Amino acid sequence: MDLPADLAASLEAATADLSLRELEASVDRLIARYRTPGRADRPILSGAVDAAAYAAYRMPATWSAVRAALSATAARLPGLAPQTLVDVGGGTGAAAWAAAGVFGDTLNDITVLDQVPEALDLGRRLARDAFSGALRHTDWRQVRFPAEIPAADLVTVSYVLSELAPEAQEALVRASAAAGETIAVIEPGTPDGYQRIMAARDVLTDMGLHIAAPCPHSQTCPLLGTRDWCHFASRIHRTPLHRRLKGADLGHEDEKFAYVVATREPLAPAAPARILRHPQIRKGLVMMQLCQPDSTIAQALVSKRQGDTYRAARDADWGGTWTPPVSLSESVSPARTAPESGRP
Repeated sequence: MDLPADLAASLEAATADLSLRELEASVDRLIARYRTPGRADRPILSGAVDAAAYAAYRMPATWSAVRAALSATAARLPGLAPQTLVDVGGGTGAAAWAAAGVFGDTLNDITVLDQVPEALDLGRRLARDAFSGALRHTDWRQVRFPAEIPAADLVTVSYVLSELAPEAQEALVRASAAAGETIAVIEPGTPDGYQRIMAARDVLTDMGLHIAAPCPHSQTCPLLGTRDWCHFASRIHRTPLHRRLKGADLGHEDEKFAYVVATREPLAPAAPARILRHPQIRKGLVMMQLCQPDSTIAQALVSKRQGDTYRAARDADWGGTWTPPVSLSESVSPARTAPESGRP
């Protein structure tokens, strides 16, 4: 995916007066913190330069992950057309930009809540020239989490739980779920991030919400207690600024993320299976690991003899859904499918 042209231009303008050395030093510190498991003892963004560095370095990847999660949700809930959005812990507004891209003109009222005033100030500046009217008129509010969450059709909680103690994480998820018709929680695609998503998922199901994505069921995750964890990846094309800050040669990066989306709306009884890793393509055979609606993990084997089903399997992607009938499929235990060090 490409970053929206209006957001890319705003990021360039917002960092134009800062030295590359300042931004790089802040990026190095942010990278070290985001790679450290466990809770931060203070907000990760601590000033205007941090906010700018975060926006230039992390906002594209966060936008890409949230957009992928919301796109998967829209596919599962084709009638979903939120008019109001509350972005909890939204910082510079990556999730708000993602939601505006997925839901377009339907979305007309956005509120971003965050603890860091510098992030909110920068988010306001970035959205000032957005193509979306909802983004231009976003309400940017400073709060301290857990906080009272305004009612909304859609509530996003992205990349913020790691900054809170476990009990505060639960309180924030409960407050967000109580306020929203649909709630999306997104975290980094690490084992640590997956555990936070599982804790949030338990809260959501305990509150009577239905899991809409990525899981095709609301039962216990079949990967719990194994060496594997549920996560996905979204590829984002780097802007020139992003490449300079990272000293990167590649024109893209893959953002690994874990997420859960729950809704109060009734769900269709037949959900497609979710593809849990890159399909393995061999000569005349495609192998896929699936999370199934009956809450089991299955290894689907699709041979060339299956014609259209085989062609569909060759086009399938990690994180996508699988609906064609598969005659060569066996249910397996998660432990048999889990690699030693996660998914490629």
